[in-house]
Amino acid sequence: MSYGVYIVSAMDGDRPTGCTANSIMQITSDPASVAISINHDNYTNKCIKETGKFAFSILAEDSDASLIGNFGFKSGIDNDKFENVEHEMVGGVPVVKDTCGYVVCEVIDKMETSSHTVFLGKVVEAEVYGKRRQMTYAYYHEVVRGKTAKNAPTYIPEEEEKEESKSNVKYVCTVCGYVYEGDPLPENYKCPICGAGPEKFKRVEEAIV
Repeated sequence: MSYGVYIVSAMDGDRPTGCTANSIMQITSDPASVAISINHDNYTNKCIKETGKFAFSILAEDSDASLIGNFGFKSGIDNDKFENVEHEMVGGVPVVKDTCGYVVCEVIDKMETSSHTVFLGKVVEAEVYGKRRQMTYAYYHEVVRGKTAKNAPTYIPEEEEKEESKSNVKYVCTVCGYVYEGDPLPENYKCPICGAGPEKFKRVEEAIV
């Protein structure tokens, strides 16, 4: 089962913040409503509860992959995630421009689980930015080769790599888990997911299979 990849955003006082999410679904069409699942440990969860509003921007296959690292592997408590991200304010919440489009919602109900809050939102605004192919969770893993953030509902500890190895030497980003295959790692290499430099990569040697 695959999902989309989204950036869920809200306001923290007068400062925008957000996180990545993959568990979003339409509930009704008239009136339009959606449900999203956000981990209790995500700072965005607290902000949505306090403001009663959220938006989600729909990532495209050709969206800048660093958006996932920025919103998925950093905390909004001590990072201004929107500082270098092109965005606009719609209905009092931030939405990311480098995406397929966005949906803005008002919270009408919520349900608590052991690890996540499921927010039910009434759609108040939405827009499609252009004809771009939506990024799926499968595409993120298989093509972008990204890892699952620990706060995601679909996170599984110690995910196993199932694809065939192309080299017996790999470099693993210790920030987001991205795998660079080959040796050596370029001197000025930056992780395409989170932007970490070469000093954050760990060299791993494996048998070729």
